[in-house]
Order: sequence, then structure tokens, then C-alpha cells
Amino acid sequence: MLKTLLIVALCFVVLPATAQQVYVLGIAQDGGFPHLGCAKKCCAVAWEHPEIKRSVVALAVVDTPSRQWWLVEATPDIKEQLQNFKMLTGGRYPYLPAGIFITHAHIGHYTGLMQLGREVMNTKNVPVFAMPKMKVYLETNGPWSQLATLGNIKLEPIAADSTVRLSGALAITPFLVPHRDEFSETVGFKLKTGDKKFLFIPDIDKWSKWQRNIIEEVKAVDIALLDGTFYSDTELPGRNMSEVPHPFILETMQLFRDESDATRAKVHFIHFNHTNPLLLDKKKQHEVTKAGYKIAQQGAKL
Repeated sequence: MLKTLLIVALCFVVLPATAQQVYVLGIAQDGGFPHLGCAKKCCAVAWEHPEIKRSVVALAVVDTPSRQWWLVEATPDIKEQLQNFKMLTGGRYPYLPAGIFITHAHIGHYTGLMQLGREVMNTKNVPVFAMPKMKVYLETNGPWSQLATLGNIKLEPIAADSTVRLSGALAITPFLVPHRDEFSETVGFKLKTGDKKFLFIPDIDKWSKWQRNIIEEVKAVDIALLDGTFYSDTELPGRNMSEVPHPFILETMQLFRDESDATRAKVHFIHFNHTNPLLLDKKKQHEVTKAGYKIAQQGAKL
């Protein structure tokens, strides 16, 4: 009898290796895929075939033991993404996240907060974790300030390189990256689950502008979700691409060219502009995966 009770007790104490998971809820750049006003071949197919539509980049971070989850980025596609998360997880978790973490004040990363307002869901004190400038921006500019005033959201301050403990085995740490900071600073996040470490950098100007070494940062984690906005410098003919600087996927691949297979395999490209051939071009997808890299997939559990 004692032996049986001990076995039962251990079943409740020893958590499985998958007690925490990260789900990819979106892979596209701020405008999504297909893109407003785009009549080019890249989007024409998606307009005709809605099943290949892709949402704006976002993650769900899940803690099974506490039955909680957190959303990383509040995108314009938030209502579809919350519904998709419910379907992906069989409705085992609350509909609303226990908190939302935001990287910066570009439209694809925070404007979904409007869906929490009284015109839509009228939520109560959903924690929104924001860096100092991002927090001030939300507090002092409508309609976002109204969300805080009415108690739809509760703004929670975070600081660069300061870890937020979400649960016993789950933690998130913001870090600054160089980007077009018109309204706020820009951060990436390090995620620590029970058995994995993640790096999430959906937006950065260029790796060379960052104080840190991206190769060493990738080596220190298990999975790195990296800015893959543009495949190359030929995607926006007639537009000065220095106005929207990002590390081209070809540049990142060149940077990691001499690294080990194991290091390259950690890199998952994400945040694809609608012009990026990796969304549809099977040949380009094969070239990237053959070189040892991965392409983030919407709905994937990491």
C-alpha cells in the first residue's frame, strides 16, 4: 500500500519534459500575408487561396502544470491567433493569456491590444509587459491610454536584461536591439522553459549594429527565431531598402556559413515580408533547409 501511494505521489511531482511549450501563432511581417494593396503574384495566390494566409508574427508560451499561457506580441491578427491557440491546444487553457509581452511600437507588434477594449472584449486587467518607453507610449497616446484608464489592461514595467519569472520553470528576459525606434525602444526576448532556451528577435536593423555577437547568442540557446523579413535586397524594386533595414536571410546564412550543422539548425527564420520567397517558393525553401536552417511554420509547437 505504501509503495502504491509513493508511486502515485511521484506521478504528481515529476513533470514531463514537455511541461512547457512554445507555439508559433504567426510568421509574417507587420502587414501579414497577403498584404494590403498587393496585386503581385506573391499575394495574388494567397488572395485566391485563403488557406495559405499567414498571420503576423507571435508566440504562445505555455505552462502546463499551472494551466497558464502568455502571448508574445499583440498583433493585428490577435483574434484569429487566440482562436487558433484554443484549437491547437484543445481548449485546455484560458482563452485570454496570463500576460502579453511586446517587443516594440511598430504596428504588427502592439495594435492587437485594441481588441481588448470596451468596443470588443472589454477585458479586465490583462497584464501587458512593456519596456519604459513602450509603457509611456501606451499610457500617453490614445486609444491605448484608454485601455489602461478603463482597466482593460494593466501595464507592467520590464527592464532590459532583467528576468521575469512566469512560473517555476518558465522565465522571459528582454534585451535591447537596434531598430527604428520612432516611438519606443525595441527588444528581443530570451525564453527559458523547463528544458529549452529560446531566442526571439523578430526585428533588428543589422546584426553588425548590435553590441552582441549573434553567433554566440544562437550557440547559447536551443532554438533561435530570427528576423527573416527579407530574403535579399531585390524584393522592393524602386524603394530604398535602407529605410527598412533588416538582415537579409542571405546575409544571415553567409554569417553562419562556417558554423557547425548543430548551430545552423538552431536558426528558425521568421517575420517574413509578403515579398519573401520563403513563403511560397519551394525551390528557395529547399535551398535554405538544405543549408541547414529552418523556416518557422505557423501552428508549430517547438
